[in-house]
Amino acid sequence: MSTETKEETFTLEEILTSLKTVHRLILWNDDVNTFEHVIWCMMKYLDYSEAQGEKIAWEVHNKGKCAVLEGSFTEMEVYRKILQQEGLTVSVD
Repeated sequence: MSTETKEETFTLEEILTSLKTVHRLILWNDDVNTFEHVIWCMMKYLDYSEAQGEKIAWEVHNKGKCAVLEGSFTEMEVYRKILQQEGLTVSVD
C-alpha cells in the first residue's frame, strides 16, 4: 500500500497575506449557481439559517460579492476549499 501526499505551493504574497490576523471568506456572484444552492451551502457548511443564507444570496446577486465568514487564514482556506468543491466561487481576503 502506498500513501499519496499532495504538495501545495504558495506565493510570497499568499504567505504575507496569511500573516494578517483576520481574513474574510468572500463569496462571488456567478452565472452558474442557483439561489437555492447558495442558501443550502451556507446552511450546511457555515451553519447559517435559511433566512441568513437567503440574505447572503441576494447580496451576492446585487453587489457581486459578500463576505460570509471571518477568521484565521487556515480556517478560511478550509472553508474556501469546501465551498469550491460545491461549485461556488470563493476567495480569501
